[in-house]
Amino acid sequence: MKSQKITNSEFRGPPKRYDDACAAAHAMEILGERWALLVVRELHTGPRRFTDLRAALPGISANVLTQRLEGLEAAGVVRRTELPPPAASKVYELTEWGAQSGPIFEALGRWAARSPWHDATQSFSAASFMLSLRTMFSAGRAGDLAATIDFRIGVTRLTCRIADGVLTIGPGESATPDLVLTGPGEALAGLIYGGVPLAALEVDGVIEVEGDRALAERLPGLFPLPDVAPKPG
Repeated sequence: MKSQKITNSEFRGPPKRYDDACAAAHAMEILGERWALLVVRELHTGPRRFTDLRAALPGISANVLTQRLEGLEAAGVVRRTELPPPAASKVYELTEWGAQSGPIFEALGRWAARSPWHDATQSFSAASFMLSLRTMFSAGRAGDLAATIDFRIGVTRLTCRIADGVLTIGPGESATPDLVLTGPGEALAGLIYGGVPLAALEVDGVIEVEGDRALAERLPGLFPLPDVAPKPG
């Protein structure tokens, strides 16, 4: 039986551009438009209103965000829904298939973290922070550590659990966390990846610590960055 060819007019996602049967090429047809991948990234922390997405992606215009959401929705990656009362807000969220894109960000993040041109001082959203912890966690360094850590980044709440050398992190708050860290994504990234001392961040008023301070001091050692690749030439 011959396979059926899907024509450009039948494809309901973004316009096909490559005429290439490789699934990676098709992924680029869905996610390769500027900002599309980052819109999907932001939705990994849960349903978001249009205004939430614009706030998390300060460089995107309203028109472009509308276009990307429409394309991702047509492709089956994103859907529109409405939160129940009292919020009753229209939001965007990942479909089941869209949510399976998480490992894409982990693989890309680990690869690009080696870039000699990577600027780690730029904006760092809650979704970026969450995915980075999944990517950089070292089971060997964690050893037998068992801990629950809540992160409060703006309006986003994340719960991170470490046990038996496994890290899980996602939206929500735990009932009895061992540690709560509150601050912007950039400050938390500075603590864990940038070598900025916790005490200095507290003095500057950008991070608040509740609970196990020794655990907070230990966190940077659990997320080692890969070696940077050499610059060309």
